[in-house]
Amino acid sequence: MDFSAIKALTFDIFGTVVDWRSSIIREGEEIWAARGVAVDWAEFADSWRAGYEPAMGRVRTGELPWLNIDALHRMILDALHRMILDELLLRYQITGLNMAEIEQLNRVWHRLTPWPDVASGLERLRQRAVVASLSNGNVALLVNMARHAGLCWDCVLSSELARHYKPHPQVYRTAATLLGLEPHQVLMVAAHNNDLQGAQAVGFRTAFVHRPLEYGPKQATDLIPDPSCDLVAEDFNDLADQFMAL
Repeated sequence: MDFSAIKALTFDIFGTVVDWRSSIIREGEEIWAARGVAVDWAEFADSWRAGYEPAMGRVRTGELPWLNIDALHRMILDALHRMILDELLLRYQITGLNMAEIEQLNRVWHRLTPWPDVASGLERLRQRAVVASLSNGNVALLVNMARHAGLCWDCVLSSELARHYKPHPQVYRTAATLLGLEPHQVLMVAAHNNDLQGAQAVGFRTAFVHRPLEYGPKQATDLIPDPSCDLVAEDFNDLADQFMAL
């Protein structure tokens, strides 16, 4: 395949670059358990993430006005928090979290940890092309996450800039336009087939990166790449090996 036209790589973030599930579980067990929030943090992380797509769907259909991911996370958290508090008040007789603590917990999404291969792989890929986020996370979240995790993006791009959520075509078109590139000059990197299919539909090239533990040991989705993907990599270092050799 001829990838000489590729000038930029755009990266999905949640699940592809950062291990959101383990990050939430770890912070829950290390910080919030000590404050009396005695929940199954793996279950909590999964439930929180599960509310993400339906909430975006409500924005897509117009049921809700445009809301960025921080606002959606808070909306999802408020619903989950009420359920958790109901259980905790009955079982553990705790008073619950105050508003400042709720906001601190909500911002765990700003403090997620990358997969171990990300830093080295990104640094290598950056030697050949622009590397940029392209996430449904809002710009402030992505900037804070990059600073926390040491992610050296050349550019932080977000669906917030298009006021649509991936895989809406306008998200990818806006990213290419802002980079000053044609869609075929951009390689979208993700661990999720629907994201790559959305990018491919507007002319991006695509690279699938395996993240078989994104949803834990019982993951049942995105274990196999769509055959239409241009590249398939085990991790970011494998992606760099392949891309740099093309």
